[in-house]
Amino acid sequence: MYRFIEAWIFRKWYWYISKIDRRKEILFMNFGYHNDNEKTDLSEEDEKNRYSIQLYNKLVSFAELADKKICEIGCGRGGGLSYVHKTFKPLRSAGLDLNRKAVDFCNSHYNQEGLTFIQGNAQELPFEKNAFDIVLNVESSHRYLLFSKFLSEVHRILKSGGYLLLADFRHDHKMAKMKDDISNSGFEVLHYELINDSVVNALEADDARKRDLVKRLVPPFLENTSLNFAGTIGSTTYHRYNSGKYLYFIYVLSK
Repeated sequence: MYRFIEAWIFRKWYWYISKIDRRKEILFMNFGYHNDNEKTDLSEEDEKNRYSIQLYNKLVSFAELADKKICEIGCGRGGGLSYVHKTFKPLRSAGLDLNRKAVDFCNSHYNQEGLTFIQGNAQELPFEKNAFDIVLNVESSHRYLLFSKFLSEVHRILKSGGYLLLADFRHDHKMAKMKDDISNSGFEVLHYELINDSVVNALEADDARKRDLVKRLVPPFLENTSLNFAGTIGSTTYHRYNSGKYLYFIYVLSK
C-alpha cells in the first residue's frame, strides 16, 4: 500500500512542478554529487545545476558513450539526459519516464538531434531486445515495485557487453534484498561504490539555491515537505544520508 501512495504523491508532485515552474528552472531532481578532487568544467548555462550534473558525470565516467545508443530510464524532467547527450555525443539517446507530464515537458523543452523522450513503465520497457549499448538509471529504481523485473527488462534491451549505470539509494535494511536481486539478474558487477559523503557534500553546497527555489515557488504550507524532498540541511532526508540510514550507491553492471 505504501508504494501505491508514494507513486500517487510523485504524480501529484510532477503535476505541481509543471504548474509552478514557469521559468523552467527545475530540470534536475537528483540530490547531487560533490568531491573536491573531481572538478567538472561547466558552461555558464549549466553552472546553476553543477551538483546534479556532477552526479551524471560521475556515473557516465565508467563507460564510453560516444557514438553509442543510450537510454535513461526514469529521466524525469530530462536535464540529465540532455546534458549527457550534448556533452558525450552518443549516437542516439532515449529518455523514458512513467509520468506523462514529465515526458510532455521534455519533448517541448529540449530540441537536440538524436534525443527523444517517451512515456513508459520501467518494468515493461517498450523497446526491442538488444536495442541499447548503455542504460542509465538515476534515483528512480527505489520506487519500483519489482526491482528484479526492472533488471530483467534492462538485461533484455541491452546488447551483449552493454552496461547498466545505476545511481540510487536504499534504506540501510533494504540493501541486502537489492544485492540479492542483482546477484540473480545475470549481470556482472564491474563496480560498486557507496558515495554518501559526496552526496552530503552536494546537499550542503546546493542548500542555498534549493531554499531559494522553495521560497519563491512553493506556498508556505508546503515548504517543509518541499525542503525535505530537496534534502536541505536539517531535513529528515539530509540526516538520513548523513547518518547512513539511507545508503547512496553507484553500480556498474555489464551484460
